[in-house]
Amino acid sequence: MLLGAAAPGASPGPGRRSPPPAGREEEPEPPRGRAMASGGAECVPRRAEAAGPQTEAAEEPEGGSRRWGAQHAGARELAELYSPVAGVITADFLSGLFHWGADTWGSVELPIVGKAFIRPFREHHIDPTAITRHDFIETNGDNCFMTLVPLANMAYKFVSFSPEALYETCPWECYVFALIIFITMTNQIHKWSHTYFGLPRWVVFLQDWHIILPRKHHRIHHVSPHETYFCITTGWLNYPLEKIRFWRCLENIIQGVTGEKPRADDMKWAQKIK
Repeated sequence: MLLGAAAPGASPGPGRRSPPPAGREEEPEPPRGRAMASGGAECVPRRAEAAGPQTEAAEEPEGGSRRWGAQHAGARELAELYSPVAGVITADFLSGLFHWGADTWGSVELPIVGKAFIRPFREHHIDPTAITRHDFIETNGDNCFMTLVPLANMAYKFVSFSPEALYETCPWECYVFALIIFITMTNQIHKWSHTYFGLPRWVVFLQDWHIILPRKHHRIHHVSPHETYFCITTGWLNYPLEKIRFWRCLENIIQGVTGEKPRADDMKWAQKIK
């Protein structure tokens, strides 16, 4: 027996390969350096492919809804819940902004705008209950006409859009709808705040719970010189805007820029009537 030759059936020594079975050729062994390099490169995409579905499954919980961001189910529920409230608050602020502008600036002598928009506000301070003698069209006609186009646009979307598209825009549409409805009803709510007899019980209930402008709350504005509590839809913003002196700051800015004195025409009109 030759030295170094392995006996039949004996295992090869360390670092040696077993001889191939009879009738089978031995495959050449690739270089170790290249094999390790290629093996490492191949492992990376394989690991990435294996980890990809697990990562996506971790980011996407069961049901397909995200755990964060605007598309999160909880965020959408909050948006759908609070967007109508935001619409009502916006309507209240816009009513106060328009009311403040008409009460504070301009003159009855201005062409077109003076007689059409400013004079009714001047007369309202002289006779606050005159609005209660207006019929429904005279009270609400202007506001209804102003909101007609947005309501028609919303009706068109409701008829023509797919359910998926309507679901995506639901919070925004709820906001716009609440805004439009309360803008439309602002003058009627204002009229109710000056009506002390014969109001329906449900209107009194809404006033008592401060869902719409209460009568006692609106009296604060009608104390001369009519410089506060301008919001007349719900009145929710009157107190916070007064605390931060919002209207007074705007008046100081405009007076500093234009030199016009706030409510100068309103005071002249009151003196003229008296």
